[in-house]
Amino acid sequence: MRTKLLFIVTAASEAGAGLALLVSPALLAAILIGAPFETLADSVVGRVAGAALLTLGLACWLARNAEQSRAATGLIVAMLLYNVATVLVLAFAAISRRLPAVGLWPAVVLHALMAVWCLTCLRSNRGKLREQR
Repeated sequence: MRTKLLFIVTAASEAGAGLALLVSPALLAAILIGAPFETLADSVVGRVAGAALLTLGLACWLARNAEQSRAATGLIVAMLLYNVATVLVLAFAAISRRLPAVGLWPAVVLHALMAVWCLTCLRSNRGKLREQR
């Protein structure tokens, strides 16, 4: 059940962020990093990131009922990598660039908590996958 909830929460949050980036990458960037998108390239990269997050959300939604499969474990590992990388990138930006954004540290904390949740699910699922062999 813990893994199913992880998939549902990730699906909702990442699909929501993805849709926001697709619709208005400049607005989300202003909230998240406190810096404007000034070029067409910024908007294109923001929208591509939005499509990627929407895809991650969809993958999690579709995996929500297959929490004991090896594919679901692979998806959790991918989500763990994504969350850890996001924490590192955002924390580095906050500390080294001193970005004044309102949403930056809450995003760091959220992704750190999601990474811990992924680790917890992986540890729990490891024993269950062994039992299936």
